[in-house]
Formats: sequence, structure tokens, C-alpha cells
Amino acid sequence: MDRPIDPITEADLEAYVEDQLPVARRIEVEAHLVRHPDEAVRVITDLKIRDELRLALAGPPYVGRSATAEAALRLERGLSRDRFLRQLRKMAAVAVLVGAGWLAHAEFGALRVGEVVASAIPPAYVVDAMQAHRTAEVRAGMASQPAVPRYDPAEIRSATAIGLPPLPEGWSAADVQIFPSTFGPSVEMAIRTEALGTVSLFAVRPGAFDVVPATVAHHGDLAAAYWQMGEVAYALVARADSKELDRAADRLVRALY
Repeated sequence: MDRPIDPITEADLEAYVEDQLPVARRIEVEAHLVRHPDEAVRVITDLKIRDELRLALAGPPYVGRSATAEAALRLERGLSRDRFLRQLRKMAAVAVLVGAGWLAHAEFGALRVGEVVASAIPPAYVVDAMQAHRTAEVRAGMASQPAVPRYDPAEIRSATAIGLPPLPEGWSAADVQIFPSTFGPSVEMAIRTEALGTVSLFAVRPGAFDVVPATVAHHGDLAAAYWQMGEVAYALVARADSKELDRAADRLVRALY
């Protein structure tokens, strides 16, 4: 029988922002935030304020004067308790997310995938995802490197703190491997699909909590739809048309809910 998860409290959220939770409890908080986008928006805003304060205190000597440091710490503590300022921060964060093309899932419907409009440099983990995809293709062609299609999502999450989405109907795992990456252990899953052929789902923890809408990037003959939910980032890599990859990534984003 599974151990019941303790309810996530306001104290847990504040401890999460302050990096004071053990890894197991952080995972439970992140799962809670994925199911409650309104609270996720608030926590993301608190994390931003925390990092801005830490950056200010780490600046030139005149910034780190005692009076300034004490005022900043009082402000940080006050922001974590003042409900009115929380609401203002939440409204500002929602405005930023909406401006970026996102809508809160619980209030406005499921998050959609959109192809990149402006030229932008993709995150470093996208490069790792494409390299992992090419490596998986090499493995697939070697008789001495047998594929491992069976995997245990719970075991992978316990070992790496990376959650994998359930595969959509008609998709099947062809090979699952733990790969090294720029950010530590990652998961590379080769998946057989009817519409796209064999694709790769790459998942990694890039080191910062964020909510990033799915965006398409291209490199040579490969395309990757990448997104981030909480502390885990994902990239779906394939030799496919951008629109088809959009639709496939959208199914995975929905599955994560």
C-alpha cells in the first residue's frame, strides 16, 4: 500500500522558496505546484524576488552595507507573509506569462504548444537532447547494444528526481537510458510512433524552477520541441515537420497534467 503524501502547507511552500526542504519533500511540492498553477505562479514570483535580493546583496561593496542588507532581509520576510503583496505579485506574474503566450491551466484551460516566432537561442539542454537522440540512433544500429524498452517511472524518479509523462495511445518505448548531460543525469527515451516514426523524449533538471512554454528549435535535420514545468525540462526530438512535432509535444504536455 502506498504511503499517503502529507498535504502541502504554506510552510512547505515558503521552505521550498528558501531551499530548506529535503529532496523527497521538494518533489512532492513540485507535483503539488503542477496540479495548482495559481500557486505555482506565486511561488515562481517569490523565487524571482528571492534571487533578485540575493543578487543585490552580492553586488558591489556599497550595495552590501549593513543597513541595506537588513532592509532587504526585512523586505524578503515581509513579502513572504503579506497577502496583499502576494496578490499583486501573482497578478504581475500572470500578466508576464500571458504576454509570453501562456494561460494558467486551471483558470484558462490546458497549455498549448506554439512554434517559435522570433529567433532565439534554445537552452543548453536542447543541445544535449539532440546529441542524446543521435547517440540513441547509433545504439539502435548496433547488435552489441541491446535496447531496454522496459522501464519503471517510479524508480527513475526516485534515482534522478525526473518525472516522465505517460505515453499517449499508440506510442511505445523502444529504449530507455540514463544519459550524462550538462546538468547531471538525464533520461533519454526512444519512442516508436505511427505519425513521426522513432522520436526521442529527453528529460533533465536544468537547475532552476521555471515555467517555459513549448517552443520548436531546429538544428540540421533535427527538430526539437522543448518546454519546462517546475524543475524538470523536456525536449521531444525528431526528424519531423514542425507542426507534427507541435501536436506530438502538446499530447505530452497534456499528459503531464
